[in-house]
Amino acid sequence: MGSDAVTSSPDLDKVQRQTPELLTEDGAAELRTYLSEARDFLLYYSWCRGIHEEYVGIFVGGVIGVFLFKIDPARPDVDEWIWVIVGDVPPTYLTCDRCPNPATALDGYIGAMTEWVEAASNGESVAELIPVDVPATLANAELLRKRLSFLDTRILSQYRKDLARA
Repeated sequence: MGSDAVTSSPDLDKVQRQTPELLTEDGAAELRTYLSEARDFLLYYSWCRGIHEEYVGIFVGGVIGVFLFKIDPARPDVDEWIWVIVGDVPPTYLTCDRCPNPATALDGYIGAMTEWVEAASNGESVAELIPVDVPATLANAELLRKRLSFLDTRILSQYRKDLARA
């Protein structure tokens, strides 16, 4: 989110709208938990007055949830479409300007977190990088590196065609 919000519309064909039925299917308890975590993460920020729509982009229980939200921005420089990534990784949000679908959002997440891992591994400042709520130590960097590698090889690899079209 920069000084001038770029309201980019995501590819809604690549997400599933959150419905009560979706949250009652087999295995939905973990989906509900991840979605609740994503909502809480987003609503923590003062620039988000509320959520209008919720979509599930990628969900792998115990690993990752990539959710899309249409929000009520509190300021004109805030995009109305926001991706939130939660799971067994540090949570974050991304705008849709460079991430039109869930695969590109996950790819952007992996890229931004990899920058943090590299800086932390090299003892460099992470102050200007994506926020990660753990100390920037070599041990934490290595734990996150392993998770990111898993996400890239086991999860994102299943969505390569969506990356090519973006």
